[in-house]
Amino acid sequence: MVSIPKQPDVVFIYWEKNPLRPRSHRRIKKVCVVGTAFPCRSSLHLGNTLLHAKQCLLRHGFVVVCHRHSTSVSGFTVLERR
Repeated sequence: MVSIPKQPDVVFIYWEKNPLRPRSHRRIKKVCVVGTAFPCRSSLHLGNTLLHAKQCLLRHGFVVVCHRHSTSVSGFTVLERR
């Protein structure tokens, strides 16, 4: 019998921060989930802080695959769980 390996769960988060407040938190502007983000789905709503969502995902087995700045006030983070 052949078993199909489980595909990894992937979360892509696009974030922005207020350019007029340099110390402002990075806020979620767009999210794409491939697979599942359970039990952190509620922390991935638009407007929530990236820090809160990332802490939940890391606590539940995700690892940061990529974290890039598109500009000085925006960027994206990709997390994966195998």
